[in-house]
Amino acid sequence: MKYTNATLILPDELVAELQKYIQGGYLYVPAKEEKRKSWGELSGYRKELDQRNEAIQMEYRSGAAIEALAEHYCLSVYAIRKIIYQK
Repeated sequence: MKYTNATLILPDELVAELQKYIQGGYLYVPAKEEKRKSWGELSGYRKELDQRNEAIQMEYRSGAAIEALAEHYCLSVYAIRKIIYQK
């Protein structure tokens, strides 16, 4: 999250109105719902996890044992099962 000086982007009238409620503090303005990015979308980590999970599912379908997959991907057997059986 980046902080921006309100006087640089807002009209003077709006800054004066905001100063009635908060002076010298920080104000968080959330993004609109349609502009909001989902978890990991900005960094690309979500895509990496999806690719890893797909690889795990393919290896399992090719005959790899759950325990071997857990060892290879440094995940618990429970986590591997969740990935394999997800819809």
